[in-house]
Amino acid sequence: MKKIILVLCILSFLVLKAQVPVNLSAFKNNGAKVSVKAKILTATWPTGKASTGKLILDLDNQKPLFNSIQLSNANGFKEIANNLDPAFILRIGKRTLSPNSGGWDVFFDKVPNSPYQTYKVAFDKRKTSVSTSGAQTIIRISEMNAANFSGVLEITLYNGSPLFNVASVLSTKTDSTAILYDAGLLNKKELWQNIAFSDVQKNIQYIKPAKTNLAKNLEVKYRSVIGENKSGSLAVFPAPHQYFYPLDEAFNLKFTWCGSNYLDMFPEYGIGIRQDPKGDNRYVPWFNSPPNTEQRLNFFCLLSTDNAAVALAEVKKFTHDDSYLPIPGYKTMATHFHNEFISDVVLSGKPVPEKPEFVDVLKTAGLDIVKLAEFHGPGHPKGPDTTRLKELNSLFEQTKRLSDSNFLLLPGEEANNFYGGHWLAFFPKPVYWIMDRKAEMPFMTYDPIYGKVYHVGDKNEMLKLLETEKGLAWVAHARTKASTGYPDKYKDEAFFKSDTYMGAAWKAIPGDLALPTLSKRVLNLMDDMANWGYKKHVISEADIFTITHQNEMYAHLNVNYLQLDKLPNYEDGWQPVLDAISNGKFFVSTGEILIPAFTINGKGAGETLKLTEKGDAKIKISLNWTFPLSLAEIISGDGNKVYREHINLNNTLAFGKQNFSWSVNLKGKKWVRVEAWDIATNGAFTQMIWLE
Repeated sequence: MKKIILVLCILSFLVLKAQVPVNLSAFKNNGAKVSVKAKILTATWPTGKASTGKLILDLDNQKPLFNSIQLSNANGFKEIANNLDPAFILRIGKRTLSPNSGGWDVFFDKVPNSPYQTYKVAFDKRKTSVSTSGAQTIIRISEMNAANFSGVLEITLYNGSPLFNVASVLSTKTDSTAILYDAGLLNKKELWQNIAFSDVQKNIQYIKPAKTNLAKNLEVKYRSVIGENKSGSLAVFPAPHQYFYPLDEAFNLKFTWCGSNYLDMFPEYGIGIRQDPKGDNRYVPWFNSPPNTEQRLNFFCLLSTDNAAVALAEVKKFTHDDSYLPIPGYKTMATHFHNEFISDVVLSGKPVPEKPEFVDVLKTAGLDIVKLAEFHGPGHPKGPDTTRLKELNSLFEQTKRLSDSNFLLLPGEEANNFYGGHWLAFFPKPVYWIMDRKAEMPFMTYDPIYGKVYHVGDKNEMLKLLETEKGLAWVAHARTKASTGYPDKYKDEAFFKSDTYMGAAWKAIPGDLALPTLSKRVLNLMDDMANWGYKKHVISEADIFTITHQNEMYAHLNVNYLQLDKLPNYEDGWQPVLDAISNGKFFVSTGEILIPAFTINGKGAGETLKLTEKGDAKIKISLNWTFPLSLAEIISGDGNKVYREHINLNNTLAFGKQNFSWSVNLKGKKWVRVEAWDIATNGAFTQMIWLE
């Protein structure tokens, strides 16, 4: 009897040893299915069009994690790939946190110029859990480690799409840390039959993989690299905006890779995404990693039972082919481009192209209106007068020439004089002005060639010019870069209180992979300005210098959707553009989420709503999206505090369109606005509705 008990105990021990603990207590029936047998976890999820995705995960530390990746069609499941392992590389540097440079909002940091370390993220499959979050299924496998960072691997499946996300979710207790990461999938046995990608001329290219092919970095369009087999394809790509830490150049730094022995860390053949640690060799801030924040080092995979070209076409749909989708009743506008076409080409003696490349790039991106920010360095804003007037005249001539009935190229400058910090000036027609006035010089004079010419000597005269010519001003890259501390330092000045001072411009600075949204820096300022008692607005800005087809433009772009039925004619001026901005009749988007309609009790953005005594209100908002949505936030303020109401949108599927209606009580509030964000941290936000 004792022998039988001993044998049973040994058998039980062996069975338990063969099992890997998988906690399914948080997994609910949402259409996905999960089963566990020994060390194999199988997960299936509905991928749309009557198809199903399947991941067979091997939880044995000695085996590749992705035992099999499959997708079904009418003929049953097809194996797209097998025996793949996720790979992550983490670079750890030091963040400069001087208050004078913006603290965690710093841009003027040069992380790679100081010592930094590069680590392979280690992976140990000790325990696994599966949970359900709306239409998403999340598989967590622990643990992962790199230096003083630790965390888990997360695989997220999205119902309705053959899309999943692979993330190394890591945190550190060390302060003042900046990070960067590369990632991908490694072939542990058989290789892909082909590696495919689009070159920057939009032609698909193929590489025949071999184990002897050392890893190389690829200059691609659409940020994607694709493994192709006879049975189908798997595309690897990053979040289209979040993955690109802030720079003011959009150079294509070869953001994907393929081959063996990547960075001398992974001997296997792999494909993946990468960052250049030295960036554009100027200011290179990397990503923030504040202590005890969970940084998601992640990438997306999209499955197809077709070839790589078809898979790439499916990836491109998530960003509308890297362009901004037209919406009836709206015109798209992007701002803050330092292309310096006037100084570097027109006035340099070089041949002036009939159709400059930068214009074609911006048109191809789906932009209807582009506001430039010329003479940011090479110009002569303070004169001599003859030089300055010649520069402005050339700017006006070229923007007029390059505008047409479907595209409006508008003059503008980042003035950086008089008000403090950096700010942009925008007039509704060509205006000749010089940022200097001698004591004997009148504020306005008449020139026989150029007509009215203004000389501005201080902030009061700057305000006078904006009032006279119906212009607008706003702070560029508020609270960071050369605007660190602004507009806070002049919020009580007459020029800031004026209606000519529109507000601020938003760009995703800084980058922080722990946030479910892009940068909060200017969104927080938006709320602060409203609580200061001012009716200001926030537009988006690109703040980019070079503009070429070779560049990775889309990752660094964003757009304003202005409520305009038609484009103004350049010769008639563009006052309607400024009116839409100054009245808050627009929304901001990275492109993947659109807000074609938004009202509260019938009032739209920029308008004033008189609340009932109880303060009850109904928000009606229309959203269009590509990636599944993650959340919406209703943000309001009472003049002192900011209030946030989180709305979970994780039941949404990819490529949706829906009218939402939310009840909210706004009693005691003075303003309210709405943001929406998706699972790739792409977003859109409205302007304020003011409350009485």
